[in-house]
Amino acid sequence: MNCKTWKLFFTFVILISIPSIGWTDEKDLNAFFKPLPNTADNPANPLNPAKVELGKMLYFDPRLSKSGFISCNSCHNLATGGTDNLSTSIGHKWQIGSRNAPTVFNAAFNIAQFWDGREKDLEGQAKGPILNPKEMAATEKLVLERIRSIPVYSEQFKKAFPGEKEPLNYDNVARAIAAFERTLITPSRFDDFINGNGKALTPDEKHGLSLFIEKGCVTCHNGAGVGGSMFDKFDYGEDLGRYEVTKKEEDKRSFRVASLRNVVLTYPYFHDGKVWSLKEAVKIMGEKQLGIKLTDEEISSIVVFLNSLTGRQLKVDIPFLPASSDATPTPDVK
Repeated sequence: MNCKTWKLFFTFVILISIPSIGWTDEKDLNAFFKPLPNTADNPANPLNPAKVELGKMLYFDPRLSKSGFISCNSCHNLATGGTDNLSTSIGHKWQIGSRNAPTVFNAAFNIAQFWDGREKDLEGQAKGPILNPKEMAATEKLVLERIRSIPVYSEQFKKAFPGEKEPLNYDNVARAIAAFERTLITPSRFDDFINGNGKALTPDEKHGLSLFIEKGCVTCHNGAGVGGSMFDKFDYGEDLGRYEVTKKEEDKRSFRVASLRNVVLTYPYFHDGKVWSLKEAVKIMGEKQLGIKLTDEEISSIVVFLNSLTGRQLKVDIPFLPASSDATPTPDVK
């Protein structure tokens, strides 16, 4: 469905459902939400323990960048909600990016990757930042030279991609990183509530959920990700969004709707990262996307509900990275 169809559908569901449910009844929430799945496998990139472990090592390894200073975790920090809590990220030679870094947590469930949806999945997304001259600024040649020069990595690729004649290639670098990212799933108390535990949310959180639905936030922020499943126009700032990918007039200032999972942790907000207050973000969304002016009390109540989307903390062991060899190309900060 396109965004207009989604909005019409959810408006219809809300209107016919208001007389029969009180919005805090977890039995009826499946009309709008789904619990996070336990896995996020990709048939084109099946997970195995060796591939996930290799992907974790590469995710944390700054040698994938030209400078030897920036890793995937630099902009998608697993200790800070899967993002860097900057308006826009700092890349090679202190260059500043143009868009806010989305969280990597639960990103596998998004309809597409990047704010403009230019990659369909994590496997495609993982290739981009490494080669982007404003981000990690490496080349495929440099990445492979560095990895091939480290014997431990060569063995890891053979284990992660068994049966392949040449397992150490750039596509597999991205596949391994994506495999690890597909394990970064953060269910929360909200999932417990959807699954039938009526006590998983507090009365105040249930009231905020009620407002979230009744005010229409759920028209775009729905499904397992509480967002991330569609594109929508957001006339905010000068960024043309998805239009830069499709060149279609109707896509001007259209962006992938953000997932609200862990939203309390992933400030600042929106594609430009200029809004630091979650309350302010809710206020702006009410005005620009719903055409309503939420009261301060309503905004605070919705924010209380959003706290229930903070996932249970992931336990990720920081990998011990293998040492470079004499043949490993040295860092280049130029």
